[in-house]
Amino acid sequence: MDFNVKKLASDAGVFFTRAVQFTEEKLGQAEKTELDPHLENLITRADGTKNWTEKILRQTEVLLQPNPSARIEEFIYDKLDKKLPSRTTNAELLGQYMLEAANEFGPGTPYGSTLITVGEYQKQLGGAEREFLHTSAVNFLSPLRNFLEGDWRTISKERRLLENRRLDLDICKARLKKAKQAEAKAAAEHELRVAQTEFDRQAEVTRLLLEGISSTHLNHLRCLQDFAEAQATYYAQCHHYMQDLQRELNRCANAVGAPQSSAAVCPNPVSSTFLSGPTSPGATVSSSSGQRPSTLTMEQTQLPVTGTRKAKVLYDYDAHDSSELSLLADELITVHTVPGMDPDWLIGERGNEKGKVPVTYLELLS
Repeated sequence: MDFNVKKLASDAGVFFTRAVQFTEEKLGQAEKTELDPHLENLITRADGTKNWTEKILRQTEVLLQPNPSARIEEFIYDKLDKKLPSRTTNAELLGQYMLEAANEFGPGTPYGSTLITVGEYQKQLGGAEREFLHTSAVNFLSPLRNFLEGDWRTISKERRLLENRRLDLDICKARLKKAKQAEAKAAAEHELRVAQTEFDRQAEVTRLLLEGISSTHLNHLRCLQDFAEAQATYYAQCHHYMQDLQRELNRCANAVGAPQSSAAVCPNPVSSTFLSGPTSPGATVSSSSGQRPSTLTMEQTQLPVTGTRKAKVLYDYDAHDSSELSLLADELITVHTVPGMDPDWLIGERGNEKGKVPVTYLELLS
């Protein structure tokens, strides 16, 4: 191998003189050229951006993937530029276990049928989580990593060059002060002019890069908005699934508690025929004991609700959100339906209060 001994010796000498200058500055034995205040502010702002980006990135990774081993695996695959194998979410795995347990216990038993219902919803929750994780990784985590591994490395490299140019400039200033003879002073002044030019050029390059941090903030702002939107969508999906699951479980409880039935499975969703007409005496299900009714009778399913009807509340119901109306057992309310509405629900009115109410909690009156 052909070594350039002169260049190697020159580089070693430059490194040594820079080290001496840096050490003397730290000890207060040498003067230091201060950077422009605007450039100093840009450096401080860039350092803060880098530090907080790292913290936000790490904590978001912990939020999305609490398992440290899984995070290490994702990191290794990312560094190897390989696609991470698809991983089953915990909710999907739980749902699968519930379905397998239902098959063993018997899907026709109360426990088995409920396991199937809850298991299917758990798998839907897992699917929503998987989509949220993917969206967050693409729209939020990747841009933050790209900044740290791309733009910030470039900025750091140029800042190191600027520091070296500053040290060279201060070395030249020190030499000029020490020069006694005219020839030595002339040489030192020439070196100082060259060093000053290189320092000014590097300061301008660094300044332009640091001013680009403003664009980085705008990009991260858009990414943050995408992340918040993905979170809102995910939690809204989860809320929707859990509301549907609660309604399904309520129907299961009603079916299992039916006095005339040994039915062990959850009924199908309540059809629109439950929005029924008048009932014959003695045909309604009583709720005087505070227990939930089993089902509505066949005579209650003869006519659909048309217009406004009175209804008796069979048992208490707590509204899940502002679109629903809370109910108290034995109170009378006015109900009606609207086109395109879920057949399991009616619009209930009590004085100035109005909201959706579940059909299975009502006894429609003539």
